[in-house]
Amino acid sequence: MRIAIGSDHGGFPLKEALRAYVQGLGHTVTDMGTYSTVACDYPDYALKVAGAVATGEADRGIMIDGAGIGSGMVANKLPGIRAALCNDMYAARNAREHNDANVLTLGARVIGPGLAEEVVRLFLDTAFATRHQPRIDKIHALERELHRNG
Repeated sequence: MRIAIGSDHGGFPLKEALRAYVQGLGHTVTDMGTYSTVACDYPDYALKVAGAVATGEADRGIMIDGAGIGSGMVANKLPGIRAALCNDMYAARNAREHNDANVLTLGARVIGPGLAEEVVRLFLDTAFATRHQPRIDKIHALERELHRNG
């Protein structure tokens, strides 16, 4: 799979570890930044990660900030993005199986690197259970309606 990964300054150390981990799993990883711990704004990088998924440049995205909440809010503004904050394995499995989540957000101040690796692996390995497709169709219909009406 093609994975877009990004972070703000607070998520940078975890992003670096996860980038190497995801590459080690055999995926192609595109690093969308940031590239240091210099203070920056998470919306800029969440938009890049989600944008790569929305345009088809990436199959899935991973975005890390301090809590993971803000990045999810930004990512979910883009049509076609279903971002999920998953700081445990149950949430990661559920996000993929039930919601066909395509962007994972993580809180670097919430989750340790070992658990983060397991959450990422599960997020990347878990297939969408197609019996839930009618719910995803409702999300898509809502997006179309909202964008049509501005």
